[in-house]
Amino acid sequence: MLHRRFLEEAIAAGLPAKGLDQAFAQKIEVSPSMWSQIKSSRPIGDTLARQIERHCEVEIGWLDRADLAADIPDPAEERFVAAARQAWRGANARGKRDLSRLLQGMARSG
Repeated sequence: MLHRRFLEEAIAAGLPAKGLDQAFAQKIEVSPSMWSQIKSSRPIGDTLARQIERHCEVEIGWLDRADLAADIPDPAEERFVAAARQAWRGANARGKRDLSRLLQGMARSG
């Protein structure tokens, strides 16, 4: 969630997407390879969690509540839902069926 927030803010500020993972790693003071491992679900300890929270300017213990943060939709998800709703409402019965099948197929393969 903190990484996604960083990416969204950087892109909104006009920064190119390339190199943002390295920039985030630098922000939280870890090596790019360590950040890559963390992104790949490598567990982190309390010391590193507090370091990340401090550099991302969130309250201490924020990362311990990750289950709560996962339920909060991000702006990109909200835009997708709005676009899907618009497509659904503008489609005829066949279009709705095709859209539903497409999304179900993507969910199964994801």
